[in-house]
Amino acid sequence: MAESLRIANCSGFYGDRLSAAREMVEGGPIDVLTGDYLAELTLMILLKDRLKDPQLGYARTFLKQLEEVAALCVERGIKIVVNAGGLNPSGCAEAARKIYQKLGVRAVVAHIEGDDLMPALDDLQKAGEKFTHLDKGMPLSSLEANIVSANAYLGGWGIARALDRGADLVICPRVTDAALTLGPAAWKFGWARDDWDRLAAGVVAGHIIECGAQCSGGNYSFFEEVPDLYHPGFPIAEMYADGSFVITKHKGSGGLVSVGTVTAQLLYEIAGHEYPNPDVTARFDTIKVAQEGPDRVRVSGIRGEPPPPTTKVCINYLGGFRNSMTFVLTGLDIEKKARLAEDTFWRLVGGRDKFAETAVSLRGGDRLNPATNEDAFALLTIAVKDPDPGKVGRAFSGKVIEMALSSYPGFTMTSLPSDANQFGVYWPALVSATAVDHRVVIDGESSSVEPVIPPARFDKPASPVVEGGAVPAGPCRDLPLGTICGARSGDKGGNANVGVWVRTPEAYRWLESFLTVERLKELLVETRDLEVDRFALPNLLALNFVVKGLLGDGVAASLRSDPQAKTLGEYLRAKVVPLPVALL
Repeated sequence: MAESLRIANCSGFYGDRLSAAREMVEGGPIDVLTGDYLAELTLMILLKDRLKDPQLGYARTFLKQLEEVAALCVERGIKIVVNAGGLNPSGCAEAARKIYQKLGVRAVVAHIEGDDLMPALDDLQKAGEKFTHLDKGMPLSSLEANIVSANAYLGGWGIARALDRGADLVICPRVTDAALTLGPAAWKFGWARDDWDRLAAGVVAGHIIECGAQCSGGNYSFFEEVPDLYHPGFPIAEMYADGSFVITKHKGSGGLVSVGTVTAQLLYEIAGHEYPNPDVTARFDTIKVAQEGPDRVRVSGIRGEPPPPTTKVCINYLGGFRNSMTFVLTGLDIEKKARLAEDTFWRLVGGRDKFAETAVSLRGGDRLNPATNEDAFALLTIAVKDPDPGKVGRAFSGKVIEMALSSYPGFTMTSLPSDANQFGVYWPALVSATAVDHRVVIDGESSSVEPVIPPARFDKPASPVVEGGAVPAGPCRDLPLGTICGARSGDKGGNANVGVWVRTPEAYRWLESFLTVERLKELLVETRDLEVDRFALPNLLALNFVVKGLLGDGVAASLRSDPQAKTLGEYLRAKVVPLPVALL
């Protein structure tokens, strides 16, 4: 068999299963252990840590995992590559060295630098970098707020350089999630900087395994098909030199690796056919997935293109303060009770227009003959945001309690009055790749990593030709869309994506014809006044929709009850539509 590189993931977010690192190292043969700890929201969490203690700013849970596996990884030659460095990769690297010393283990610890643009932000703007908001089209210079972080997304070549120089552990800051897999693969197989197809395969593999067990049965629409979802195994990307790879997991572990679970993850938090990274642009319309065996899915055929001349930047600024209170409404006349509660509350606080932003949501309605007390509940949530913490603190939440004995029957709340919470706002932008000083640091020595510059000329690969066929016709039955469709949704700043997929070419022909942008807006009332883009991925039997502005200013600032759009896909699957009987 061809030589492979087995890259295992042990974390999909800051707070994921602590035991996963040990499970992946002890559960079977692997060559590289990776962990993804960062998201836009996580950077705000780490920033608050660092403001309290300048020595912090990294994912501290990684250090607990490292202590469990460090000795065994060195003994077996397993490399560790993580983005746990967050806002302080050098501090995380130093803490890791102390763990190796405590264990009496010799190891080379490297860390990556250069993502932090805060010190150079003013100079970069003077040099012509506008940091224009990707959704709103506004230059950063128009922002009148306190910017607290600005981190460029680095690629995988710094990781490859560190491994080539003998690193046993590579601590990364804000690199792309896929870079954690691409870097080791490029190092192992000696891929060139312009080997676009193979590099694109590394990005796709990284995208599949970056969210941990989410590609091995977690958050899967057809969850009842997944064995032992109580403790699913984390994924492994079995990489090959030609760019093909197999997604699998350790034998005997829970969960499921199937075409469906892999497809669902491929659709997570993407936009169109092109998936740009600092090292390469992967073409998602060329990906081929096939079940090779139990818990083994082969992924091949991936085409790549040069990366853009820019790289993404995650900028965060302090947006103000927020608070919310939730009324419990019970039994009959729910809408009338909600109207009374809301109108009374706004009068008590001096009017709705007193606040910079408000949101009101009512969940549930009249319940006749409820089976239990709780079954009769509906929830009315009033949320507010404002630059002034005094407006949204106790002066806001305390007024709710004043209504307790003088409003609708059955008055109660889900929580006691609370103080205002400060929130950050995400500002997505681009910066020239040449403006980023990507560096690798080992034993105090720093070396620069040149950015990937796209060639002046490149012939883009054509999209694969898709065989046509008749759209299934005949009688239909009104059933939930999820009867035949899976879905996966997520957030990208203020936008949300929802990918919808089916299992057969016949079902895809129906889906492609039926689920237009107009139909989606009919089904999801929240999207009707928003711009929605649709991208067809017939190679995956899938459609992907990007709903622009659904999440406002992003997860940290959104007043939606689901600010990360995690539920959007399952909400869509619950909608009743006419399904062709031929597909059932």
